[in-house]
Amino acid sequence: MTDKAISPLRLRMIEDMEVRSFTACTQRGYIVAVRNFTVFLGRSPDRADKEDLRRFQHHMRSSGVSASNMNMAVSALRFFFGVTLGRGDAEVGMTPVRLPQRLPVILSPEEVARLLDNAPGLKARTALSLAYGAGLRASEVVSLKVTDIDSARQVIRVEQSLPRT
Repeated sequence: MTDKAISPLRLRMIEDMEVRSFTACTQRGYIVAVRNFTVFLGRSPDRADKEDLRRFQHHMRSSGVSASNMNMAVSALRFFFGVTLGRGDAEVGMTPVRLPQRLPVILSPEEVARLLDNAPGLKARTALSLAYGAGLRASEVVSLKVTDIDSARQVIRVEQSLPRT
């Protein structure tokens, strides 16, 4: 730990996050977000109102903070005001930001053929063909077994795949 004293408010927020089994990374992010809000505000955050939250969100946007960092700050401040302080009124001042949607890169048939032709061997060419043709991720292709492929029914069984984000 540090030699710096932890405020009772921060300690209570940390305890609230630990009770809810937040990961260490989430806890750090939430603490940083509340600290940034406190610095912006220039006073204790427990005395903030919804207008202060709205101004802080506008400040983040005009400072060029990414949408994902803004959303994390919104979640952190909602948690801080709603759970740690028991105030639901301050949440009104914060709204989540839409994340920009990126379109996937789609290869032309010529590019796919060139990719497969440049595979170093039959095994790599088969793995690439399977990944591209079935829309599988690299980790899904690597974990495949021969028994997962049913050629008669033209079915591939993928086990324990994580959802796409």
